[in-house]
Amino acid sequence: MKIPVYKTWALTLLVTLAIGGVTQAAVKPHGLFSDGAVLQQGVDVPVWGTADDGEKVMVKFQGQEVATVAKDGRWLVKLKPLKSGGPFTMMINALEVKDFLVGEVWVCSGQSNMVFPLKKASTGSEALTACRDPELRLCTVPNAGGPEPLRDVAVRWNECNPTNAADFSAVGYFFGRDLRKALKVPVGLIHAAVGGTSVQFWMSWRGIEANPAFRAWVDAGKAAEVKYLAALETYRQQETNLLAQWAAAAEQAKQAGQAAPKKPTHPQRVERTISKVYNGMIAPLQPYEIRGVIWFQGESNSTTASAYTGWFLEMLRGWRADWGQGDFPFLVAQLGPFVTPEIREAQVLCWQRATNTALVVSADCTEGAREVHFPKKEPVGARLALAARAIAYGDKIVASGPIYQLMTVNGHEATLNFRHVGGGLDAKGGELKGFTIAGADKVFTNATAHIDGEKVIVSSPQVQQPVAVR
Repeated sequence: MKIPVYKTWALTLLVTLAIGGVTQAAVKPHGLFSDGAVLQQGVDVPVWGTADDGEKVMVKFQGQEVATVAKDGRWLVKLKPLKSGGPFTMMINALEVKDFLVGEVWVCSGQSNMVFPLKKASTGSEALTACRDPELRLCTVPNAGGPEPLRDVAVRWNECNPTNAADFSAVGYFFGRDLRKALKVPVGLIHAAVGGTSVQFWMSWRGIEANPAFRAWVDAGKAAEVKYLAALETYRQQETNLLAQWAAAAEQAKQAGQAAPKKPTHPQRVERTISKVYNGMIAPLQPYEIRGVIWFQGESNSTTASAYTGWFLEMLRGWRADWGQGDFPFLVAQLGPFVTPEIREAQVLCWQRATNTALVVSADCTEGAREVHFPKKEPVGARLALAARAIAYGDKIVASGPIYQLMTVNGHEATLNFRHVGGGLDAKGGELKGFTIAGADKVFTNATAHIDGEKVIVSSPQVQQPVAVR
């Protein structure tokens, strides 16, 4: 039977659309490679996603064409170092992804003080009025967690404007805004933070398993899983009898006008909180090329300060190992006086023992010792941006406040020497406060302190031979 020409054309079109639809659905980029994304400049950039096994994938961007073939349902290509600018379009086979920028990419992570939104910051109203910047892009990772690392994440990249920035991290925004001013290139911020999370939530389980220091955690987790599986098997064997016994007891209670007994249910697996948030919010970002991370966390570890240093250093090692981008900068906001001094000291130890890190203070941004979620976030973001300029970009600037170096004793006076004094020391609001001093008995008493050039002299009439100062 001869088919009319118009029907042949329609059939051909239908088949072509069907084939195109299959190919389009089969090749899918990772969620971070969506309209408006920012890619890291100056380095090889991995681009990846999913596809049917054997599917050929071609990625075209900034004049480059890189092809690969999907294996085990996944594909990955690497673009050679990219030049800053944009907007650019990326072609992934027939899929067109638009409005890419190339510049600097940073992850903003931690707990509630990183989550704290710009609209609630003390200078948030003024910042939102002036925040419109199409080359500052904001991306928020949805809260997620689980026992195994996720491979993908559903996110959107948004231009910075009053609507998109209002609920974005205040610290993250001020950090990104200041980087934009200093670097004059596009900046992309990936916000992945959850309030109330201890550092253990953010640790890589693969790193924990490989670290002998955490053997007890690993063994405890395995023992709990064995116990759960045994209990589940026992329940399944007895389930029919247990439900029958319950039904009879429930009927008996009903006849007697009493509440029914609790219905039997299968045992519940003990959820492992270690690595939970890492699996849901950090693992799926890897290996997206980034310049570094800013971090504001530790409130939930105030009562475990003695262990925090080891936990944090393992978390940092795990992030860097799994990302595969070397010792990228990791910039930390130190907690304020609302937590114990021990956790702030632990943060200092982390900074001293880790490479390519910075620690910026926030203690002067709070109005009192009980103010956990303080609204004065602009100085914290600004200080993190200064640290980034010094560590990540090599700018010769004063990027830190005074750092204690050594103490000398002359009679009843203790002299404190500092590094990073910039143009000299100054006391905000008049005289120095908060210093205490102790003799050999280690009993600390309030002290008088004054600035002498680039040093601080501390003394007390109650301590004639000082050995320590706080």
